[in-house]
Parts: sequence; structure tokens; C-alpha cells
Amino acid sequence: MTGTTSEPVDLTGPELTADPYGGYARLREQAPTVSASMFGAPPMLLVTRYADVRTVLTDPRFVNDPASAGEGPGGIREAMTAQLGIPEDLVDYLARSILNADGDDHTRLRKLVSRAFTVRRVSALRPRVEEITAGLLDALAREDTVDLVEAFCYPLPITVICELVGIDEPERPQWHEWGRVMSSMDPARTPVALREMVDHVHDLISRRRADPADDLITGLVQAQDDDGDRLSDRELVTMIIALVVAGHETTAHLLSNSVVSLLAHPGRLAALRADPAGWPAAVNELMRLRGPVQFAQVRYATEDVELGGTTIAAGTPVIPAILSANTDPREFDDADGLDLARETGRGEGHLGFGQGPHYCLGAALARQEAEVALRALFERFGDLRLAVPASDLVWVPRPGFSRLAELPVRLA
Repeated sequence: MTGTTSEPVDLTGPELTADPYGGYARLREQAPTVSASMFGAPPMLLVTRYADVRTVLTDPRFVNDPASAGEGPGGIREAMTAQLGIPEDLVDYLARSILNADGDDHTRLRKLVSRAFTVRRVSALRPRVEEITAGLLDALAREDTVDLVEAFCYPLPITVICELVGIDEPERPQWHEWGRVMSSMDPARTPVALREMVDHVHDLISRRRADPADDLITGLVQAQDDDGDRLSDRELVTMIIALVVAGHETTAHLLSNSVVSLLAHPGRLAALRADPAGWPAAVNELMRLRGPVQFAQVRYATEDVELGGTTIAAGTPVIPAILSANTDPREFDDADGLDLARETGRGEGHLGFGQGPHYCLGAALARQEAEVALRALFERFGDLRLAVPASDLVWVPRPGFSRLAELPVRLA
């Protein structure tokens, strides 16, 4: 590869985890592609600018499965699972999911679950999302000061996705804890949490096979039983884990990040309160600027590709820097500013939900939850404000993800 920086930047280092906006901005202006490292794996390329990130996400010459690009042992995924201490028998539950599949295999897996996330199906869920939101706000109203992350931002999306997938209510707090552990990337806890999730989902599948219900797990089980070639046991388990964990972790932190951002712009928040029709556009802008995902799944070049003045050799692992792309001044006017009425042109404009064949399955659901939750929260609590100075909020130094440890607010 040519036309890139030579000294790898550590994606787990403080330059990016302590100050992701500043760190990615410096890298983006330094070069369109930057040599990067993570978890002791061989160097990769971090793609920093909007047009190039969009290309990586949409160009079929970039794939998610390293085997499709000829990568052998010792790559990023092997390094990551080794760093996390994942036992050999559990590695495939992380490394061989719908997120890593390509081509016909990915199409087959996505087709099995996509009908649960169509715009029509999601729209039909809206009354239930509003009902769950109202119940959580009723509980908040009994308090003066709360941690909004734990009391609101997590409970809403985990309740919605668990009801959709088929996780019974008594088991949801455990899924919240498993999701927290998995996103922490703590090698002392991650292997235990993963094994518990795998065992639990195997048990759920057995229960749904014996006693079907009106949920996604039952639908996937029946698809497997009707045509055993369509979904293996491992695929079924990894699908459910991916849907539940991804279906609440990202949305929870989109909500908390959005609350902080809106409270920092009281004039714009007041305009939303006066004209609630602006919430869909506002959520789109919040996802652009304050979406929790800093970089997407590693892609691999299947042939030599010219990108941003760089020749990316076949087999090279490439990391699309979503946060950097979404704040690229080459694409967005006032890229670091919050413009809740921003004109997006075609589609969403941003890359917060990805692009191309791996575009987020739950994007419509996440947008709807954010619109309902944020509007209801700020309408219910007109004096909502931070309980601590914004500078005292603690951001978790987790590579690739922007998340608050807690969000203490005063409600009255």
C-alpha cells in the first residue's frame, strides 16, 4: 500500500479513546488513509474521509470475511479473540456471524430476519414503544435526580428488542449485563459472559421448539426446522446474540449522547419543543454527530484498489472510520456543529448506520425509538438539566464506541 502514513496509530490508545473527535480530526487532515494497529494485530488501514469511507462500505471489492480476501491465521479477529481470552469453542460465535458474512451467505442470513425490521413492521411497533417510554417516564417522575443511562436510555431499547426477539422479562436484566460486559471488552469477564449467552440461547431455542410463541426466535427455529440447510445451530445462536446485543447497546448510547448534546444547545432544544415535527430530522443529525459507533467492522480488499490516492493491496484489512467520515468538512458544512434542520440531500446523508449490503438492519427501529424517547423525555420534563457540570461527565475509554458511564440529571 502507498500514499499513507507509516507509523501505525493505536486505535486503543488515549489519542482516540480520550478525545475521539479531536483525534480523528487530526488523522483525517493528516491523510485519507492512516496506518493503524489494534490488539497486537498486523497493521491495518484506517480510512478517514467521507467519500472513501462510503466507498469501502459499498464497493463489492471490500468484504467482511477475511477468508474471502485470502487472509490466513494471525489477523485482527484472531488477535481480538486472543486478547479477550475467548476459548476456541466459542470463537465462531463472535467471528462467524451475520456481521462477518458476505455474498450469498450474508443474503441468506439477512433475509431470515429482515422482515422483522421493515419500515412497516417497525411502524406497527410505535404504539408499544410509546407505551414503554411512558411507563419509564412515570417511574422517573418519582425521582428528583436520576442516572438517565440506567433509568431510561438502556431500559427502553432492551425492552423493545427483547419483546421483538422473544426474551422473557425476567431474563432481560441479565441481557443488559451481558451487553455491558461484551461492550467493555474486559478479558476477565467477556469469555464468561459469552459462554453464558451461548448456553442461554441454546436453552431458549429448545424452549421455543417445544412451545412456539409469536416472536423472532420461534420464526427462526421454524425456518431451521422447515429447511435445515438454511440455518445451522451456531448461526441461529449467533444471530440471536447479535440482534439483542446490537439492538440495545447502540441505541442506548445514541439516546444518552443525544441528551447531552441537546442540553448543550438550549435554543435548538426549545425550537424542537415548539415544533415537534422537527424530531425526525433532529434524530438524523444527532446520529450523524453523536452516534456511538466510531468505526465499522473491518473490511478486506479482495484485489488492489485505488482509494484516496492510496493503492490498497489485495488482502489488506481496512477500517472505515465512521465518526471521522460523519464530521468531514469536505462533505458537511459546519461539520462539527449541530444543525437539527440540516439538509441531507439524498438519503440520510451520514454513515452512522453504515451503507451498502451491511446497512444496519435495525436502523428504522433505532430512529423510531430515538424520536419517541427524546421527544417524550423533553416534553415531560421541561426543566431537565445535568446534575453535574458537563466537564465532569465520564466517557468510557472504549475503542470504537462513544458511551457515557452514567448521565446524572435533575428532573425538576
